[in-house]
Amino acid sequence: MSPRRSYDQYCSAARALDVVGDRWSLLIVRELLAGPRRYTDLHADLPGVSTDVLASRLKDMERDGLATRRRLPPPGAAYVYELTGRGRELLPVLQALGAWGEGELGERRPTDALRAHWFALPLARGLTGEGLVEVRLDEGDFHLFVGAQDGPVYGHGPAPVAPDARLDLDTATCTAVAQGVLTVLDAVRSGRIAVSGDGPLAKELRDV
Repeated sequence: MSPRRSYDQYCSAARALDVVGDRWSLLIVRELLAGPRRYTDLHADLPGVSTDVLASRLKDMERDGLATRRRLPPPGAAYVYELTGRGRELLPVLQALGAWGEGELGERRPTDALRAHWFALPLARGLTGEGLVEVRLDEGDFHLFVGAQDGPVYGHGPAPVAPDARLDLDTATCTAVAQGVLTVLDAVRSGRIAVSGDGPLAKELRDV
């Protein structure tokens, strides 16, 4: 475990950066907002991170009380990492950082990796209320726990149970939402997002 580096400044922002300011730390939090993840899954969804750096960051997060490591019961019997309550409190930090960085996205570069679930937080920023939303994209499916107060914020693949709403959209629309040039509600109004389902969230979106 690497020794904690510090800015040695008596400032809450500096103290926060002492904990999560290292490269990759907040992106690991982004991945763990989906719930417990195996090391191999984290490594696959963080293209560009070395195994040594990922292992070091995860140990740092355990030391600092942001994440825990536990063994799944049989037949899984694999170790997973998950956020603590303290770690989940970083969600609004990531949302604010994502909103601030919308204008930095620009055109996707040839070297830019992309995972469908990286659109989860931008879409969640545009949804209100509470419920389970399934999102279908060209790159794959994921689901959102809108208004979640505890536990995962999103998950990989189709919703585990019947969702309150389903959103079908293409990557261009999702990119426009992530860039801040199109809101979720405007995309629904213009037909760029197709809404289905009988839950309150679906009805609310169809009534916009």
